[in-house]
Amino acid sequence: MFVGLCALGAALGCGDSSGAEADAASETGDGDGDGDGDGGDGEGDGDGDPGDGDGDPGDGDGDGDGDGDGDGDGDGDPPNPYPEPDAWGGTTGPGGPAVSFTPDQLYQNCAYLDGGAGDTTDHHNLVVMFDGLLMMPWAPEWGGGGITFFNISDPCAPQAVGYGTSDKMRETHATGFAEVDGSWYAVVDEIVQPLLGFSGGLQLWDVSNTAAPSAVTELELPGFLYPDAYARVTLSVFYQAPWIYVAGADNGIYVVDASDPLAPTLAKQYNFNPTHRAGQVQVVGNLLMVSAAEGPRTVMLDVSVPDNPQPIAGGDFSILDSLDQPRESYFSNWAGGYGFFAIKDGGGGILIWDLHDPSNPVFHAENKSGGNGGYVFPKDELAFVGESNIARIYDWSDPDEVTIVAELDLDGDLDTLTPIGNVAVLSVDDEANPNQGSAIAPYAEQPDADPPYVNFVWPPDGATDIKLSSRFGVTFNEMVEPKSAWAGSVRLYETDGDPDVTRVDGWISTQEAIVNFAPKQLLKPGTSYTFEITANGVVDYSGNPVEQTFTASFTTAG
Repeated sequence: MFVGLCALGAALGCGDSSGAEADAASETGDGDGDGDGDGGDGEGDGDGDPGDGDGDPGDGDGDGDGDGDGDGDGDGDPPNPYPEPDAWGGTTGPGGPAVSFTPDQLYQNCAYLDGGAGDTTDHHNLVVMFDGLLMMPWAPEWGGGGITFFNISDPCAPQAVGYGTSDKMRETHATGFAEVDGSWYAVVDEIVQPLLGFSGGLQLWDVSNTAAPSAVTELELPGFLYPDAYARVTLSVFYQAPWIYVAGADNGIYVVDASDPLAPTLAKQYNFNPTHRAGQVQVVGNLLMVSAAEGPRTVMLDVSVPDNPQPIAGGDFSILDSLDQPRESYFSNWAGGYGFFAIKDGGGGILIWDLHDPSNPVFHAENKSGGNGGYVFPKDELAFVGESNIARIYDWSDPDEVTIVAELDLDGDLDTLTPIGNVAVLSVDDEANPNQGSAIAPYAEQPDADPPYVNFVWPPDGATDIKLSSRFGVTFNEMVEPKSAWAGSVRLYETDGDPDVTRVDGWISTQEAIVNFAPKQLLKPGTSYTFEITANGVVDYSGNPVEQTFTASFTTAG
């Protein structure tokens, strides 16, 4: 079926919703890429100092959700009990698919998605869930796009329920979410088309009202140059509130201070030596992974001081296959301590590396399928990969024999396959049939009823001498609903004190399967803290809550 928004028109706020540009001064730093740092909090060894200062995690003054007094010092403060984990208010939409399928319906496209009146190029990439609705960013690489929300409780009969556009939005392969001062923001890529050339960077959308999402501000970044689609453009963004990390291809990594989402500023530009074509960037706590766009190189960086990335000894490496041959990946993903790479050359397929120790990455598993990889998304023991002329689901539960579970198809350059509950969304970014840039196909008979669980934490449990400016992050076995990651379900407090007194106020942000907590004040020196993901708090896209509380403890330097 075809789902569009042309008929809804003004009722859903069709039109340009771009915001004013934010000015920023550039500070450029060098990344030698020679791995001469030690990573500070890696594996709890605590004998390194990755930065030249404690940094400042931001000066935001709270988000209005009653989640603490901001100092967390426990010195005579009255008790301030955490809210119940499940009291986050729920979602506007019904959540992920709630329909069962017969075996003959699996892997067959049952519906198509179109962004609406402005989606004339049918250039689609990833989709995610937010507020119980499917969020589909759509835009070509040269700009002009939007965001459309769908109710997919019946995934074969999706209903468009929200729509917004911006002539400055660019092709977006990753997006994250954070609540700041009562409003919800999402970050995407941006491009501006002046008369004499292109500029670009990032764009922030207010998605608090999913019926009428709107672009509220942009930040142009230095060195952006188009029409080369790979050399000096922004290729991905990662929202670890209050910071946004931007992969800028040959321009390196941009670190943006978004403590005020309506006025983001450039805090740092980190350049690699030799040049690293930064394609995908992701951050878990104090650890950043950036993989190459169409290359074998991956770099792990210590971001204990968030605006001063530092190399990690041994963390600058080329991904090799089982024959020790370097392989070029198109894009990557990071979850459960593993790096997943969609391979574009030498047989295609998927390559998985073990990154639990960022100073010693090692080969884990592979399948050379013969495809031409695009983007990859893990869920449980499956990995979903778009491979240009086909999409594949892999079972990587046995690293000695990664198998192909199924193959799916959609006309066009099929680079993206995103798991959403018991269905997958196929998306093409070129040569789509009209109004068929994305399709929905079931891959499991029953709706997802399995709870999400934490499968990786950074800093690692037991880490010592961590920076006072540290942030704390986890990955889950599947993507989670951003609104459910909040003060009641994502907690940081002093290990030896009453959590209701020593709780730390912070920013909480979510991107796909990653949840981060960033304290709003520097931590106390020589103090043990516990990071907790509570039971019955965070939920997956289908509304299943975490069943078992997860905790990890760390000690600060000093």
